[in-house]
Amino acid sequence: MLTKQTGFSIVAGDPALLGASHCGNGYNFALFSANASAVELCLFDASGHTELARLTLPDCDNGVWSGFVPQLTPPFTYGYRVHGPWAPESGHRFNPNKLLFDPYARDVLGEFQWHPSAQGEQFLDGHSTGPCNIDSAPHVPKALVRAHRTVERARPCAQRISWPRTLVWEAHVRGATITHPAVASAQRGRFSGLSSPPMIDYLKAHGISTVELMPVQSIVTERHLHQRNLINYWGYNPLGFFAFNPSYAHEDPSAEFSAMVNAFHDAGIEVVLDVVYNHSCESDKFGPTLSYRGIDNASYYSLLANDPSDYVNDTGCGNTFNADSPIVQRLVRDNLRWLASLGIDGFRFDLGVTLGRNPHGFNSDSPLWRSIINDPQLAGRKLFSEPWDIGPGGYQLGGMAPPIAEWNDRYRDTLRRAWRGESGQLPDLARRLHGSADVFETRHRPPHCSVNYIASHDGASLSDLVSYVGRHNEANGEDNRDGHHDNLSQNFGIEGPSDATDVNQQRGATMRGMLATLLVSQGVPMLTAGDEWGHSRQGNNNAYCQDNVINWLDWEQSEQDAFGLRRLLRRLSEIRREFPEFWVDRWRHQADDDVGEGIDWFHPRGDAMTDADWQHSELRAIVMRIVAGAGTEAGAQQLLVALNVGASEVEVTLPSAAAWRRLLNTADIAGFSDALDDQLPFKGDTADDVLLLTGRSVQIFVAN
Repeated sequence: MLTKQTGFSIVAGDPALLGASHCGNGYNFALFSANASAVELCLFDASGHTELARLTLPDCDNGVWSGFVPQLTPPFTYGYRVHGPWAPESGHRFNPNKLLFDPYARDVLGEFQWHPSAQGEQFLDGHSTGPCNIDSAPHVPKALVRAHRTVERARPCAQRISWPRTLVWEAHVRGATITHPAVASAQRGRFSGLSSPPMIDYLKAHGISTVELMPVQSIVTERHLHQRNLINYWGYNPLGFFAFNPSYAHEDPSAEFSAMVNAFHDAGIEVVLDVVYNHSCESDKFGPTLSYRGIDNASYYSLLANDPSDYVNDTGCGNTFNADSPIVQRLVRDNLRWLASLGIDGFRFDLGVTLGRNPHGFNSDSPLWRSIINDPQLAGRKLFSEPWDIGPGGYQLGGMAPPIAEWNDRYRDTLRRAWRGESGQLPDLARRLHGSADVFETRHRPPHCSVNYIASHDGASLSDLVSYVGRHNEANGEDNRDGHHDNLSQNFGIEGPSDATDVNQQRGATMRGMLATLLVSQGVPMLTAGDEWGHSRQGNNNAYCQDNVINWLDWEQSEQDAFGLRRLLRRLSEIRREFPEFWVDRWRHQADDDVGEGIDWFHPRGDAMTDADWQHSELRAIVMRIVAGAGTEAGAQQLLVALNVGASEVEVTLPSAAAWRRLLNTADIAGFSDALDDQLPFKGDTADDVLLLTGRSVQIFVAN
């Protein structure tokens, strides 16, 4: 072991302070490694190029190595060299030739560019030849400690947003503003640009209550992407959970992130983060040794029971964090608490099933999930989960522990099938409109547990669902083999963009119908940024590596609003605000015609749906009635939603219990212009008892 000291000394430290912490006249360092024999702290200058000292941490207490360096002043960078057995067959991959990133580091300096020195192990024809003894320090990211940092104190959101009032807008920090002409050029693609006045005005105008950000933490691009001159654009390949992606800031990512959150809060908009605690950027055994693998492989990762030299791969990313490990549980919990201290209002957990895995499968009441749910510092925050991973028994929609809300892919697929005109879809469409009670109510969970969406970052965009039948992922460099093989989409006879008026009319009508269906459904609606005006990913349904116009939002196209989607969203948001009693967080079933609250279904002929009607596979139109407010001073109110997912017009007789005032007709595009102005094209009027419901349209009525 080399111990190099140049004007620095090290004494006993505090093991409770994981990471690098300023304490009095110096810095405390603490790193968990239960199986190490020794840990060296390597100090570098602020550039990361010159090594200043190599100091052995003097103490180990319950697996935490610590030391205090007096007179150490920032800025500086650092990493660790961890000593221990090289015994992959036992799960240990210690290699002091690898400089390792601190999992608790608050900043990262430098990008890893896939240098061979980062390999912890050498391979020849796929077989291990032992540890790689090349020093990786010149080529790997280092932890950075800044000289000055001013992070704003978190300000709470200006208004509390209940689940029924929530409208989520999923966005990528860079892609959302990189081409926005009204955002200052220096702010585009950064935290400051996302929360700039033009963006906040836009979100508020469209009724967006909650911005869900795709991963913002530091990442590493996978080797296969680097070899093809691509990057991990989406950010689902984390390095450090406490270090934000430096490309999203000018100087200080933490300070600029905090300022962004406060700006959103001042405007009454929540911020939810997409967090990735299921795997790391180190991939499989052929991947680089950058942090966790070299710190304590057997503690951080789930290893194959019959071959600890290899990894459980329930994530499809080469490795899986061990959710049963106390240090993994602490890391996740500490990170969530820290993000909450910056004002974050909620979290969306990527591959959330993985966080509940143990050697016997998935457990919704796992120690990690239970600790998150019961943590008082996280109380009141919105928790979303992606309720699946690719491991055994990995599909758990409806099976996450209360009060976790779940991305509902069954909702997504049902709407896609119904709106492309598949037969026999109305029974399932009604269940999804009702909030997926068949999935959630049976497990005593409220409607908000269903996060409803038509499209997300992962898969085809809303526009592409009506423009492409096949996937077009050639730009990803995998011969169009990657991505899902079936989008449940349609193209109206032309694959891709079209100048044909009739094709574009059908595409626009279908998108407006799908958007209206999303906003009238019970549960929590989620939009992906750009879908509200028809952003196309050019048919790419796996655009995770495309840092270009495939993912960048086109704000010129947004202003044109050629399909009327923005104006429709504004009107739908207005209706939800005007009639909040129709969207509540409780289950409602068949209504009593006189006094009861509930949700009823009517055949286009005007009477209640019968069992025979539900079994009519070619029926494409249906009417949903929501009765709300029974027993209140204002009395019961009624809302009607008439949907026609078929191509042909349908004559609909409205229920005769009330006189109906039309609030919205998605087919009414009269008055649309190229420029978006304040004039809404949807005008309320009084409906006759019989109406003509055009193909691929939705109409909404309220009882007078």
